[in-house]
Amino acid sequence: MEEQQERRMSGRARPRSIEVGEFFADPAFADASISPDGRRIAYLAPGNGRMNVWVRRVDEGHEDAVRLTHDTRRGIRTFCWSDDPRWLLYLQDADGDEDWHLHRVDLDAPDQPAVDLTPLPPGSRVFALEPEKAPRGSVLVWMNRCPDRIDLFRVDVATGETALHLAQPEAGATVLLDRGGRAAFQSALTDDGTCEFSAIDRRTGRKRLLRRLGGPEHPLGPPLQEVTPDGSGLLVGTYQDSDHLRLVRIDRDTGAETVVAAADSSSLCTASTPTVLTSRRTGEVIAARFVGDRPALEVLDPHFAEVHAALSQLSDGVLCSASSDETEQRWVATFVGDREPGATWFYDHSTGAARLLFRSHPQLDPADLAPMAAVHFPARDGLALHAFLTLPVGVAAEELPLVLLVHGGPWFHDSWTYHPTVQLLANRGYAVLQVNFRGSTGYGKRHLTAAVGEFAGKMHDDLVDAADWAVAQGFADPNRIAIVGSAYGGYAALAGAALTPGRFAAAVAHAGISNLANFMRTLPPFARPALANSWYRYVGDPADPDREADLLARSPSTMVDRIRTPLLVVQSADDVRVVQDETADIVGSLRERGVAVEHLVAFGEDGPEHQVLLHRAIEEHLVAHLGG
Repeated sequence: MEEQQERRMSGRARPRSIEVGEFFADPAFADASISPDGRRIAYLAPGNGRMNVWVRRVDEGHEDAVRLTHDTRRGIRTFCWSDDPRWLLYLQDADGDEDWHLHRVDLDAPDQPAVDLTPLPPGSRVFALEPEKAPRGSVLVWMNRCPDRIDLFRVDVATGETALHLAQPEAGATVLLDRGGRAAFQSALTDDGTCEFSAIDRRTGRKRLLRRLGGPEHPLGPPLQEVTPDGSGLLVGTYQDSDHLRLVRIDRDTGAETVVAAADSSSLCTASTPTVLTSRRTGEVIAARFVGDRPALEVLDPHFAEVHAALSQLSDGVLCSASSDETEQRWVATFVGDREPGATWFYDHSTGAARLLFRSHPQLDPADLAPMAAVHFPARDGLALHAFLTLPVGVAAEELPLVLLVHGGPWFHDSWTYHPTVQLLANRGYAVLQVNFRGSTGYGKRHLTAAVGEFAGKMHDDLVDAADWAVAQGFADPNRIAIVGSAYGGYAALAGAALTPGRFAAAVAHAGISNLANFMRTLPPFARPALANSWYRYVGDPADPDREADLLARSPSTMVDRIRTPLLVVQSADDVRVVQDETADIVGSLRERGVAVEHLVAFGEDGPEHQVLLHRAIEEHLVAHLGG
């Protein structure tokens, strides 16, 4: 009885200690999609130790399912139905070479070998599919049959017969198709990173410029870029006269802009997919997703409003994805929550019947996981910061060891969702704070562009201000704070250990850039227009001597003599951007000075095995330097 009372703190019992592998295992089920006729469900599930495609009838369980693919290497990640429910399509490469081929499976003969519909030579690959925009019985495929150009081909799903549908436009341009597969608009990048949208005349092929969008408010380019089904308009994410990103329609004839979806105090969500939901029957956008304390859908279609209201009764999570049959009566919907990695439901709108199909990670009991709460506070210069705080269950929320978990990008944002790293850390007794520092997307143009020139400057100050807020609120022990991150977050961890060496008791840098100037030099010249409003605008061009000096001043490699924080550095062996020699130099210099540093070089960054190895190392490092 006394032991039970000790475990009951903060209103809930201490959860079981969950093995690292349980958090990072492949899902038991994922990416469910209903067939066009509404009779079958296809999804990913393990088979031969890798994710493969399975199919079953809507009234069957997994024990009745048929495995359609038999991959034993990397697993299958991308599949879709064709318009004929007899055929299912999927992408597969050869042992990780990323030369993707499109394969077809016959559901009437699932034991027969899959057919490669795109038998390309080495070095050529499939880049994208447009199954909804092809004539019946076919699929449109972007691929480089010739190594130096990406063209659009029409592939007959039954026979594999392939014909050129559309030749590649000029370099740096992309043709956008209507629902009939016809060229409707062109999106083209200029040398300065501006995106030019033009209407394409259907008779002559001539292009007429409609709109230019660019600048630092679009570091990754204007989002969405979807043609309306009839080809009369282009849907794109833009700010217009607002601080927040809206979904806007650009008319192909007049260039006039009409707001399709907007929110007064939040932006269109581009960091999680899908940004919009579309109708399988019409191709129209039926809902748009916006950023908030919890992601929110703005429903745009009357029929889907009824469906969404019914789906919302099934789960208190966020609707992540939804697919329907061609009548839009039968639906498969997946919800995600802070303590739920994924719950997928079948719903029949004609009868109102619904049932849970599966949970993606049934080994994880939501009762053992920690709730995530949205929190807000100002940066030292007054900029509003939005963050998410996760506190361990069954532990008094007072002076806890805190992990400041920094997202990558940096043009990305954290949101209210299930996060395996967060849940692992909370399970081990750490408070976890994820702050959307300036430069994060989703919180307006001002918040985003406030990061220009602020690498290792105000972007770092925001992280320190977040930690100080947690201390002031009484959640965090000021002497037990760690900074942890991957990619940009890894850079932030290295910079944080150097810029504020007494602030953090531990740091973990995974794939973190140590030399900004050298990193910028590794970026390929042909990619410069696409990076002009991100890396070159926010960080600088090392070809300019003044900018190079500034880049070096903001690089952890030039501040290594300031670091005294115990450090874990993790690097992928095949990382072509973060040079191993530079990382090794930092590690060697710290070891010469007697600073506690661990260096882990890992392979296979995408797989569960890598994630387990990485997080076991993180766990050991934090236990050694923070307790927990």
